[in-house]
Amino acid sequence: MKGLLIFRLFLRDLKKQRKRITLTLMAIVWGTISIVMLLAFGEGLKRSLNKAQHGLGKDIVVMWGGQTSIPFQGMGKGRRIRFVDEDVEFLKKKVPEIEAAGAEYNRWGVSITYKKNTVSERVNGVYPSYEEMRAHYPQRGGRFINRLDMEYKRRVVFLGHKLKDRLFGNEDAVGKTIILNDVPFTVIGVMTEKMQMGMYNGPDWDKATIPATTFKTIWGYKYVQNIVYQPRDAAQIEEVKKKVSKVMGAKYKFDPEDKEALWLWDVIEGQKTFNKVLVGFQIFLGVIGGMTLLIAGVGVANIMYVAVKERTREIGIKMAMGAKRLHIMTQFLLESLIITILGGVLGVFFCVVIVKIWAAIPLEADWAQWLGKPVISLEIAVTTSLILGIIGMLSGIFPSRKAASVDPVESLRYE
Repeated sequence: MKGLLIFRLFLRDLKKQRKRITLTLMAIVWGTISIVMLLAFGEGLKRSLNKAQHGLGKDIVVMWGGQTSIPFQGMGKGRRIRFVDEDVEFLKKKVPEIEAAGAEYNRWGVSITYKKNTVSERVNGVYPSYEEMRAHYPQRGGRFINRLDMEYKRRVVFLGHKLKDRLFGNEDAVGKTIILNDVPFTVIGVMTEKMQMGMYNGPDWDKATIPATTFKTIWGYKYVQNIVYQPRDAAQIEEVKKKVSKVMGAKYKFDPEDKEALWLWDVIEGQKTFNKVLVGFQIFLGVIGGMTLLIAGVGVANIMYVAVKERTREIGIKMAMGAKRLHIMTQFLLESLIITILGGVLGVFFCVVIVKIWAAIPLEADWAQWLGKPVISLEIAVTTSLILGIIGMLSGIFPSRKAASVDPVESLRYE
């Protein structure tokens, strides 16, 4: 009953101060839209960039051979470290913490022909483990390189989706034959479209991928360009890197502490750092939106101060009839909360409508795909609710204290 009475009093004040309260409500609505949409765009950007980061691969380490910079066991510095095929199984055997590993060959400027279309692109010789480690996922109807392709040195090729478009256009590529430097290959799959933030030999979507054994047979490479491995537990990555350095140091005769002997790209550590940057960016957007909402809260406080002034006689009568300070404070505090919550609900409603409309718009341009679509997550809803609650309390607590401090005798004389 008390809550209903307070709401009726609020409606009465709304009629008396319609323009002022309406403008304050609009300010709350706009402030809510600002903070929710900024956080929603920040969340959408975060998810989009995380997806782009995983385009390179999740929880992997890319390893290249370098040059020794420390003399070791009587051998001087400056020796070149190069890897061979056998190092893949050697690593998996000596470092059981490694879940998957694969070697990689690369050759640039290979002539790739289909009918009258010819392009000069990169050919990549890899292991079947690359499908999961390096996110080489095939589109429906195709597949990636498998164990039998490696064992029998099959002339099969997996195309990046943009390379496929340049060669085939809208024509289906799977099952067709293309020519790589005068050697025929059968297309077994096309890569699913993906965003790729990190890369070390160029984007995956513009390359042709063949079995590593086939690559070695055709071009006769003795050494692999690099090795990629994935630990079983990403939390133990530092221990795994130390073991890898120790094992490879024992095989190739270099000091495990030599930082120049092996070049390691720790994608896991990079992802952690990048996620911290994104969280900081979201906090920055939230602070900007919160300041907009805080200005609207000042408007609520002004409205309540005016209400206290205009209802001084009413407050005095209530206190003369036995109303306690807590009752007076509660009334004005709840009224400020009603204005804040009502404006917040309307603001969130408009945000949901905007997000739904935005989600229905197809993102064709590359920049739009990287920007992502706004997302109202549970964290955003909780954060906005807490900010609205705090602002509502702050907007009402000072006017309510002023109302509760009214002298009943003096208030009855107030005109």
